[in-house]
Amino acid sequence: MALDRGLADSYADHLRNDRNLSENSIRAYLADLESLVAHLNLMNITSFSELDLNQIRSWLANLQSRGGARSSITRRVVSIRAFTYWGAKNGWLARDIGRDLVAPKPDRILPEILDVASAELAIKAMTTRANEESTPLAIRNLAIVEVLYGCAIRVSELVGLDIDDIDRERFTISVIGKGDKERIVPIGAPALRAIENYLANGRAEFVTENSGAALFLGERGKRIDQRIVRDVVYEATSLIGAKTKLGPHALRHSAATHLLEGGADLRTVQEILGHSSLSTTQIYTHVTEERIKKAYEQAHPRA
Repeated sequence: MALDRGLADSYADHLRNDRNLSENSIRAYLADLESLVAHLNLMNITSFSELDLNQIRSWLANLQSRGGARSSITRRVVSIRAFTYWGAKNGWLARDIGRDLVAPKPDRILPEILDVASAELAIKAMTTRANEESTPLAIRNLAIVEVLYGCAIRVSELVGLDIDDIDRERFTISVIGKGDKERIVPIGAPALRAIENYLANGRAEFVTENSGAALFLGERGKRIDQRIVRDVVYEATSLIGAKTKLGPHALRHSAATHLLEGGADLRTVQEILGHSSLSTTQIYTHVTEERIKKAYEQAHPRA
């Protein structure tokens, strides 16, 4: 059985227009559906009309046996439940068989982070390089790291920035997060200075007719690719001797943790990160033993 293109196109339109998902999410949902179809072929299932819950569970079990992480399996459960609900509603399936599918609880694995001193050291190393080399590339890379750490934004949000998204008077930037939701995020003076330096002494060297209003550009003049941003962050953290590769997500998590350690409340951090649920922020950030001890000493009468 092959995935019917009419079904795939209709489902993609639903995800795009009704669910308001990003193109990356849509591709992931369709890839999950393709993966399920491939598994059904191995089971000699020739039509979605033959699909039942045990076959979906078999597919998930196969993914898990091949090393799929619990979080990855959970995402696929959510994806396929979305499909079976839509499929039943639109006549592709006889009923919504996925509604009884239970997602495993995801592992709460937190990424490695930089402490405040290490983050400052990494940025200082990037600043020194930008000052000594004075190349457009070094100036751009410093601005990238400053913005990622200074604003705690996702790499996808950084590459989507346009020049006009920077509000110099209010010290904020406007980003488009998951689900195409726009939010306003504070930006600190160091990150803003790095952007201004890049706009004055770096960006023009990358500009081509394809650049448009994109803030950060790649060497060919187009909006910078997420993979290039990751390489920039890998390099920045390697300058301080990080044992493992720490990418943009580690900078985002570091910034969120440092906000909490500095006294920011969880709701504020939630708004900055763009999380729709506070529970997501609670999982994504963690409070250090030092902060717990400090809060205890300040609040407990017998401390």
